[in-house]
Amino acid sequence: MTIRWIWAFLDRPAAQFDECARFWTAVTDTRLSPARGENSEFVTLLPDSGSPTVKMQAVASGPRVHMDLDVDDVRAAAGRAVTLGASVVLEHPVYTVLRSPHGMIFCFTPAQREPGERSPATAGPGGEISRLDQICLDIGPSDHADEVRFWTELTGWTMHSSTLPEYSRLRPDSALPIGLLLQRLGTDRPTSAHVDLACTDIEATAAWHQRLGATRVEHGKSWIVMADPAGQPYCLTGREPS
Repeated sequence: MTIRWIWAFLDRPAAQFDECARFWTAVTDTRLSPARGENSEFVTLLPDSGSPTVKMQAVASGPRVHMDLDVDDVRAAAGRAVTLGASVVLEHPVYTVLRSPHGMIFCFTPAQREPGERSPATAGPGGEISRLDQICLDIGPSDHADEVRFWTELTGWTMHSSTLPEYSRLRPDSALPIGLLLQRLGTDRPTSAHVDLACTDIEATAAWHQRLGATRVEHGKSWIVMADPAGQPYCLTGREPS
């Protein structure tokens, strides 16, 4: 199985969707596509050039992040995921929604095009540069080894260790726009996800995001945990936007 494209999917409550859409289009320098879906719940964040990588969905529940993986054969990919420990949540005629062994929601969707050029990074008002280029899977310590095994085998991507023992990265061998960071948490809970933005200046980017409606949650050694207008955490990191 080859993953042809990966999408960061931002699920936001319907009551706060418009506010969140304004925020995320601003910080990614994109515009909204026309809405689609049975209830007009889906949109894609479109850059002026390059291939889009982020979608949004209005939901009845609380905010969360999931990912869509474009593949050539959705049914075959879903079957393989199940043999590796996933469970099927929904079988749609076009796509399949699954849950990883310990709770992360993801979808297999049909590949419809060849990967295009990467969209440009985003310049903030002070010239600071940022790019949403990573989905971080937040995994409880009891589930960590099994989730790492699952995502490594499912993606076939290369595992890279980090300077911090609680982190490891899965990086695609092809020019896909988003990689996976696997984080071992300190307490057990179902696996979930947040997005990370690589930034040339995390303080300036954080201040800009706050003016747009985000809140600052926590400051780490080389990252800042933020929350978007719906309260969904995301991180600004000191990694270089490539």
